[in-house]
Amino acid sequence: MIPNPAPHDHLPSSPRPAAITLALLIALAAASTPTPSSAQQTGAPAANPADVESIDAIMIAVYDVISGDAGEARDWDRFRSLFAPGATLSPVGRPDGTTYVRRAITPDQYAATSGSYLEENGFHEVEIHRVTEQYGVIAHAFSTYESRRLASDREPFARGINSFQLLWDGSRWWIVSIYWLQESEDHPIPAKYLPGN
Repeated sequence: MIPNPAPHDHLPSSPRPAAITLALLIALAAASTPTPSSAQQTGAPAANPADVESIDAIMIAVYDVISGDAGEARDWDRFRSLFAPGATLSPVGRPDGTTYVRRAITPDQYAATSGSYLEENGFHEVEIHRVTEQYGVIAHAFSTYESRRLASDREPFARGINSFQLLWDGSRWWIVSIYWLQESEDHPIPAKYLPGN
């Protein structure tokens, strides 16, 4: 995203300088943005091609890798292999009870902070509905989930929506970010994001 513009009295007086400025900002951003191939240079493990060949495949892989019974180790290298360099995971909540905030973490931080909890307590998260939009090589998916301790639990202990941003680099899909909100009384999941709609 382009940074917020300065106050109007500092904006260029004609559209041409503004267009040139915008073009320069885009060029600088593109030049400084790591390419997915740099994942190998930063030590990210190589992905199983079957996990990243389609949007369906990468979505199935991320839910699969975080899910398991208590005592079952997760494959965190597989998890990391799904994410583009610079990717974030961002839960949204109200730690003070009033103001919603986003807490952005990296895939490594997620594995380090949540991994032991998932493995000790058991955690199964499944997608129950998805709405996907794609333009060229970018895609967005609203993925409605249910969470259970055991896959056999009759009722989920939580539901919500994971907002996935995805990139196709010409040879595979990457997760750029996962941004989620758990369902609550204040924010029930709309019917259009539930099965049957």
